[in-house]
Amino acid sequence: MSRWKQRVESGDWVAINAEVSEFGGALLPRLITTSEAARLRKLYTDDSLFRSTVNMAPKRYGAGQYRYFHAPYPEPIESLKQALYPRLLPIARDWWSKLGRHAPWPDTLDEWLAACHAAGQTRSTALMLKYGTNDWNALHQDLYGDLVFPLQVVINLSHPDTDYTGGEFLLVEQRPRAQSRGTATQLPQGHGYLFTTRDRPVRSTRGWSASPVRHGLSIIRSGERYAMGLIFHDAA
Repeated sequence: MSRWKQRVESGDWVAINAEVSEFGGALLPRLITTSEAARLRKLYTDDSLFRSTVNMAPKRYGAGQYRYFHAPYPEPIESLKQALYPRLLPIARDWWSKLGRHAPWPDTLDEWLAACHAAGQTRSTALMLKYGTNDWNALHQDLYGDLVFPLQVVINLSHPDTDYTGGEFLLVEQRPRAQSRGTATQLPQGHGYLFTTRDRPVRSTRGWSASPVRHGLSIIRSGERYAMGLIFHDAA
């Protein structure tokens, strides 16, 4: 078993399942060490690794920058995605069953990405994000085509309070016939955070209904924050 899979498996997945199903997000175990995070941060300036760079302010996405990696990905991106997918798949299938939706995801990530590519979603979606003082990320959803995997993971590559202040990860849920609910989580360096890509099932008087969720990042008060995003569908 690879060290990446060992780290994924070290989590209490019963508790993680319960938390992400209840709140739309859940903290994962430490997936990246401090030295690995430092190495990954250095990749950000290597233009050869990335297919696209997005400056957020001109597009009114917030403030900051992110870059999409080329495939094949540098390690440990592919290994972490392969290790996480079997743990996320039962949650995804359970959610779609409750919502009365067809669950299109096969048993392996490779098969699922092949289905994405056959549907014209061929562009890689793993990314790295960089924020400086006063940067932030507007609430949004990472939808890149008709085929969607309903869960994704972000990994904080910087130390809160040491490398930066502020910069809490935000989830805002639009509850059925009620005011929206927001949560703010300060992610420890190296830990993953699992969250819904689009919505989650909530109990209603008629069974289950879909509650839309958007994610973002609060303002960086000082310093610099790097993060890595693992998305389990490719883009059109």
